[in-house]
Amino acid sequence: MFKKILIANRGEIALRIIRTCKEMGIKTVAVYSKADEESLHVRFADEAVCIGPAPSSDSYLKISNIIAAAEITNADAIHPGYGFLSENARFSKICDEHNVKFIGASPDMIERMGDKATAKATMKAAGVPCIPGSDGILEDFEECEKVAKEAGYPVMLKATAGGGGKGMRAVWKKEDLKKAWDSARQEAKSAFGNDGMYLEKLIEEPRHIEIQIVGDSTGKACHLSERDCSIQRRHQKLTEETPSPFMTKKLREDMGKAAVKAAEYIKYEGAGTVEFLVDKHRNFYFMEMNTRIQVEHPITEQVIDFDLIREQILVAAGVPISGKNYLPKLHSIECRINAEDPYNGFRPSPGKITTLHAPGGHGVRLDTHVYAGYTIPPNYDSMIAKLITTAQTREEAISKMKRALDEFVIEGIKTTIPFHRQLMDHPDYVAGKYTTAFMNDWQMEEPEEE
Repeated sequence: MFKKILIANRGEIALRIIRTCKEMGIKTVAVYSKADEESLHVRFADEAVCIGPAPSSDSYLKISNIIAAAEITNADAIHPGYGFLSENARFSKICDEHNVKFIGASPDMIERMGDKATAKATMKAAGVPCIPGSDGILEDFEECEKVAKEAGYPVMLKATAGGGGKGMRAVWKKEDLKKAWDSARQEAKSAFGNDGMYLEKLIEEPRHIEIQIVGDSTGKACHLSERDCSIQRRHQKLTEETPSPFMTKKLREDMGKAAVKAAEYIKYEGAGTVEFLVDKHRNFYFMEMNTRIQVEHPITEQVIDFDLIREQILVAAGVPISGKNYLPKLHSIECRINAEDPYNGFRPSPGKITTLHAPGGHGVRLDTHVYAGYTIPPNYDSMIAKLITTAQTREEAISKMKRALDEFVIEGIKTTIPFHRQLMDHPDYVAGKYTTAFMNDWQMEEPEEE
């Protein structure tokens, strides 16, 4: 087992990893930018190393500084969390070259599954259902036209190096294809330095449902059931829940088998998710694979009583998995609390938290790194907390979430707490009748004048 793990991340996920390491008797090293000097992950780690100024390009994305921090503290493993370098093949390779265990996927695995076109071709070969469309990167607009005609409109253009909705365009008729092709490529080139595009049939009334998997060094994999991540804004998840209200016993069985097949076909090692789009007829199609821990992993932990970070560390240390698949015993919902103003287009709201009262009680979990007096820097992602409620039924989990949101007080900045509170009363959400298009028609009620 590892003696010391460096956490190459910040915020709540860094704190989350530190907690499990402490329970396992493993020493921890926090790295931080100058903007994060007062963050709780710095305070609770056994050691902390400043790795640069506020911009992530000069700190959390600076591989040389992170490796240097691992060397001077004698860390024998690095946990990358999510985001930043968690799916960076070069970082995984450099860790290996410096005899530091990367707690995540191998460089080869990240490259194979990180490029969406390559991932789709791999999944097709594994026999996992894929969305009709191009077999790889489109060579030119002529091929794009041909594939669109074969798949049938509507279609979706996607950047192969994409993420966060950039380089994506829905096209409903042939006449609009050229304009979408040009603008998507331009956006992808600007965002990722890569204008490679592929095309898929647009799935109507889609649900975004992912299957949590874990694989070990022997090539064996298991699944830990599903999470429904369909409530999204600009392809960014806002809430997640498990089990999905759209799921049937057969669909869960079929999707679980497909996810395990995908993981075992590529001999995947570590925790990851196989992400699917599910249409209104409950046909499911492979979308992508995330070769890291997910933001929303706590809801899976809650419904099956399982520490996924612990499992990641064990697998990285060479401990084989049990091979057992898990089914949810409870219902759990996560609300991502962001430092954003939901009444003004979710505009970021960094600044100093003057007052904070955390919710508590039975079935309430709060993962956060913020506290009263903490100043949220403007340099990073705006998520500041994850509020999770767990109960016997979905109805009880929603009631518990409403109560917890009412209790959750954060002053000094704007947050998405009012958005989530209204969402929990929305009749379509309460009925479980939502798709990835849910937010397109969202009309929040304006706050009452104080």
